Amino acid sequence: MKTHKVVGRCLPTPKCHTPPLYRMRIFAPNPVVAKSRFWYFVSQLKKMKSSGETVYCGQVFEKSPLRVKNFGIWLLCDSRSGEYRKLTTAGAVAQCYRDAGARHRTRARSIQIMKVGEIVASKCRRPHKPRFTTKRPNTFF
Repeated sequence: MKTHKVVGRCLPTPKCHTPPLYRMRIFAPNPVVAKSRFWYFVSQLKKMKSSGETVYCGQVFEKSPLRVKNFGIWLLCDSRSGEYRKLTTAGAVAQCYRDAGARHRTRARSIQIMKVGEIVASKCRRPHKPRFTTKRPNTFF
């Protein structure tokens, strides 16, 4: 799973010469799937068809990929949220997809990630995550 930044807009018309740009952070294995997911989400949020133009699609890299971080992922699938301990955001999202598929038989296309953020060790709620943060901060699995 990789993080992609996709920017797109609807096609210019005689009424609107410069339509507004829409930017999203999409988690997908390649740019083709990222563009497809972008147009899926934009068509749900705005009155826009997928025949618009993609202005930019590029991979976003983690600023500090060698530091262990706790990630909280809020997703739209049975209103569940989870916590994952990984080095990168993309790795945490990939683990979330695998976890949802294993526990709930959910496909990756039916999961919509609302927000991903780094959380401090004191805010971890799941019982199996704080045990690594308090005793051994540099240990991860």
